[in-house]
Amino acid sequence: MKKAAKYIATFVLGGAAALALAHQQPTPNPDSQYRLGPDSLPQEGVPKGEIRGPFVIQSKAYPGTQHTYWVYVPAQYDPAAPAALMVYQDGQAFKNEKGDMRAQNVMDNLIYRREIPVMIGVFINPGRTPEQPEPSPSDWGDRTTNRGTEYNSLDDKYARVVTEELMPALEKDYNISKDPEMHGIGGSSSGAIAAFTVAWERPNAFRKVLSNVGSFTNIRGGHQYPDIIAKSPKKPIRIYLCDGRNDNRGMRGGVYDEKWDWFLQNVRMQKALTQKGYDLNYTWGMNNHGQKYGGAIMPDMMRWLWRDGPVSTDPKDMVERGFRAPATKKDAVK
Repeated sequence: MKKAAKYIATFVLGGAAALALAHQQPTPNPDSQYRLGPDSLPQEGVPKGEIRGPFVIQSKAYPGTQHTYWVYVPAQYDPAAPAALMVYQDGQAFKNEKGDMRAQNVMDNLIYRREIPVMIGVFINPGRTPEQPEPSPSDWGDRTTNRGTEYNSLDDKYARVVTEELMPALEKDYNISKDPEMHGIGGSSSGAIAAFTVAWERPNAFRKVLSNVGSFTNIRGGHQYPDIIAKSPKKPIRIYLCDGRNDNRGMRGGVYDEKWDWFLQNVRMQKALTQKGYDLNYTWGMNNHGQKYGGAIMPDMMRWLWRDGPVSTDPKDMVERGFRAPATKKDAVK
């Protein structure tokens, strides 16, 4: 009996020690499970689009500032045929070839397979004065550019940048569809709330919104959007929201403030948009604040947002039944 008691005691103590050791083990990084899939990487046989730029436009909405942007032109672009449009805030991050989004690869692959329409992509950076540095993958410009004001304010100033300054510049060089259903806009964090605000303020210009870890928080009153949505007439906007349970959770100076809880406020957006009957899709991951999860699911977000692109159901239409070939040189000079 003594031996049995000693064995049991050793077993219990050993189990307790093992349990204590398990509690001391570091928890996995919330982003550890999110990786880019094949749709976000260059694929053999897929025609590559061209990224042109950088270009600069001067801003009247924010006097003294300018916006740098790059234009993605798919290999299938034919100037004779109106193309769809997708605008990405924090353009430097969305086009970064080593980054988490790699939007140009996603568009290459999905356009080729007819999963989204032929579209012009625009990567636009936040405004800055000529003396301020261009945002980069290591510094998105929150403290060195006009990003915080432009992206987080609940007014129509940034919508004016996109619709009155960027769009006319694009339309000089590209045949872009006039149909607002063929215009999408997206971003991450403050760039995501900026994208939503552009569509909210100008639904006659943009009707598709891609929002990754959107900053619908009290940076400049963004937490008010769910209440604004509830009180306003429904607008013809389609939205895809994604966020993570480990996004910034509202601890400020050791005190919880729900107005600064990114995940809570994204869930509030989802509930408000659902209650109002919006065309909405959403998904919640485990991710931190960043683009790991958004990058992993970006191809699916784009497919869903653009699911109603033009399609032929004629079984004899062998063009529609084949991959999208690059435009010919003859097409390109039309």
